[in-house]
Amino acid sequence: MANDIRICDKCKHTKLKTFLPKVQNLDPNAEIKVGCKSYCGPCGKRVFIFINGRYITAPTEEEALEKASKYVK
Repeated sequence: MANDIRICDKCKHTKLKTFLPKVQNLDPNAEIKVGCKSYCGPCGKRVFIFINGRYITAPTEEEALEKASKYVK
């Protein structure tokens, strides 16, 4: 089963140009969906990534990726 990975392109705490390649490293075969996730409250305060049904938030991109890596199938 493929990983369901989604990130927001409107998030103020994420630089999509640098964050997307890092997310792709979690699972190079995953199709990553990029777009607004209507998660604007937390998204406005912290970096987040949606992976396999879970919203993962952290103060930095690296911390979010570290937390998200635990949920990669």
